[in-house]
Amino acid sequence: MVKLTVKINEQEKSYPIIINDKPVSTLKEDIFSRLEGKKFLVVISEKVEKIYGKALGFEKDEKFILKDGEKEKNFKNYKKLLERALKLQMTRKDTIIAIGGGVVGDLAGFAASTYMRGINFIQVPTTLLACVDSSVGGKTGIDTDFGKNLVGAFYQPSVVFINTNFLTSLDDRQFKTGMGEVVKYAFIEKSCRADEELNLTNFLSENTEKILSRNLTTLEKLIEICVKLKISVVQKDEKESGLRKILNFGHTYGHAVEKITNYKKFTHGEAIVKGMEFAFKLAVKRNIIDKNYKFFADDVIKKFGFKSIPDYPLEKMIKLMRMDKKAEFEYITFILPTDYSEVAEFKLTEKDILKL
Repeated sequence: MVKLTVKINEQEKSYPIIINDKPVSTLKEDIFSRLEGKKFLVVISEKVEKIYGKALGFEKDEKFILKDGEKEKNFKNYKKLLERALKLQMTRKDTIIAIGGGVVGDLAGFAASTYMRGINFIQVPTTLLACVDSSVGGKTGIDTDFGKNLVGAFYQPSVVFINTNFLTSLDDRQFKTGMGEVVKYAFIEKSCRADEELNLTNFLSENTEKILSRNLTTLEKLIEICVKLKISVVQKDEKESGLRKILNFGHTYGHAVEKITNYKKFTHGEAIVKGMEFAFKLAVKRNIIDKNYKFFADDVIKKFGFKSIPDYPLEKMIKLMRMDKKAEFEYITFILPTDYSEVAEFKLTEKDILKL
């Protein structure tokens, strides 16, 4: 078992992240040990409910079951969730518990942040992507017709339970979508300014087969490294006013890929990998990095067999990227590689991008 701590200085708040491979059936007891009030509501993904519902042991009336898919992170489900909490007469001391992937965590967290101006919130990520990224750091939100995560809040959980046993039931595509975010950390590692040298790139190279075969000991260490990198960033910049922006590497173009395909064709991780590839191309074109680093990055990405995504018309992609919440006036904000495992923020015009 690994126990890490996130300290949010602005709020003088800290919370633990507990990583283990205990039987899933023990999770309910762990959660109950962290409840503040008497009432709780479990927001759980439909897929997780089907596979682990009996082992988790929650009653039907204690659960809000959410269908799978990015499209479910919407105003309609947000409203339903709040109404369910109101019918249960939940108070500020009560708890919303998210058991699922990033969609579940984002929706449940946003509901927790706004219900009575904030109630207790527990994260139990069940996908690799949620384990290494979305469950840590307090970003919550829902999507709109205009774009992804345009309505949301920064709201920290009281505890995050990461159980690697959940990862054994993911299909290969869902597992690899999480690896997209893992690879992202390898490309930004030095810029995260962690207190210790974690060498994620070396770890990925030396443990590729163990990772892909889902060796639980290896996955626990992999998640620990990624979470430490994210903690290092979040503790320095909770609200994304500076350093935290580096976590958006691959996301400007990646979100546009998701939007242009109506969130149906590619997973988030696949889109982010495409976004990182686009960022490397931009960086080479603008002479920020040399081609050798791009070739190295291509090899790292290739090792994990991500689904190939075609190039979409650049004019259409620019239009979608302009709607990104990171865009400013005539500029589109990109995080681009500047050296091995280092990135920086660049503001580019439409003309800059079209030169690609």
